[in-house]
Amino acid sequence: MHVPDGFINAPTSAVTGVVAAGAIAVSLRGARRELDERTAPLAGLVAAFIFAVQMLNFPVAAGTSGHLLGGALAAILVGPFTGVLCVSVVLLMQGILFADGGLTALGVNITDMAIVTTVVAYALFRGLVKVLPRTRRSVTVASFVAALVSVPAAALAFTVLYWIGGTTDVAIGKVATAMIGVHVLIGIGEAVITALTVGAVIAVRPDLVYGARGLRQRLKLRVNGELVDAPGASGPEPAPVAARSHRKVWITGLVASLVLAGFVSFYASANPDGLEKVAADKGIDEKAKEHANADSPLADYGVKDISDARISGGLAGVIGVGVTVVAGSAVFWSVRRRRSDDASPANTETTV
Repeated sequence: MHVPDGFINAPTSAVTGVVAAGAIAVSLRGARRELDERTAPLAGLVAAFIFAVQMLNFPVAAGTSGHLLGGALAAILVGPFTGVLCVSVVLLMQGILFADGGLTALGVNITDMAIVTTVVAYALFRGLVKVLPRTRRSVTVASFVAALVSVPAAALAFTVLYWIGGTTDVAIGKVATAMIGVHVLIGIGEAVITALTVGAVIAVRPDLVYGARGLRQRLKLRVNGELVDAPGASGPEPAPVAARSHRKVWITGLVASLVLAGFVSFYASANPDGLEKVAADKGIDEKAKEHANADSPLADYGVKDISDARISGGLAGVIGVGVTVVAGSAVFWSVRRRRSDDASPANTETTV
């Protein structure tokens, strides 16, 4: 859903740029409450993983593909404020290095793909977690639903922005129907990817999932083949945490990201994504402009002067993952909460 230059007029793009800048400033302050020296590098990894998975366009219907937006995944894994920053870092890297998403439309893309998806997904996720049974499975189910809803919400947000500042005369009702319709289908893919990823992390390190913090399980004893509450247990007790170093999780995630971007991405669908398809069908792209960085050595996710498509695309993906994890980790490490700030009980680690 990367909006190119020329879809939205200059005044609307400028306003969304201000909104995006304000949201990033707020998120930088909020991320300090979500991150510490242990989780900051993991947030950088989440940004790199989102970059990698966004290269994997999956077929949807009628010659259309979709890809992960990532707002729901980032918010649930590392927190909503950090989530906004994760997706923003990805969008910035894509726009500057890979000519994906217009530079003058960067505010539009951050507002739509980072802010809207993260806010909608995390608000719905928290609401579901409160009413569902307090288990790890409930976190995964809530992740699925939140991610599913976040994608058509982003499509609706784009429709509103186009209604305000679109550069072509297209009936807004037709835009809304087409955008929301196709992105409901794309949302299913987003939901599956998000739920599988959150579920995988919860299975090995539930303490690293921000959205699962604060959940508790009562201590149980098996009596005559049945599980009962332990006698004398005055309240919920933390469930055991898998005894694995977060460094192993980081390395595993980085390797997975490199494999996805460097190898699996070659098999991604070549069909236009939801926005590209709607834009072509409805005439939204009539005034689209060439990207300012169209001559970038990595434009269109390929390395210039390398003729082999597999090698060119794979190398570009690996470079993108590397640059994103470095840039993201630098941002999150700089805003993290220092150990001296961790003295209060509120900052102690909790698990599912």
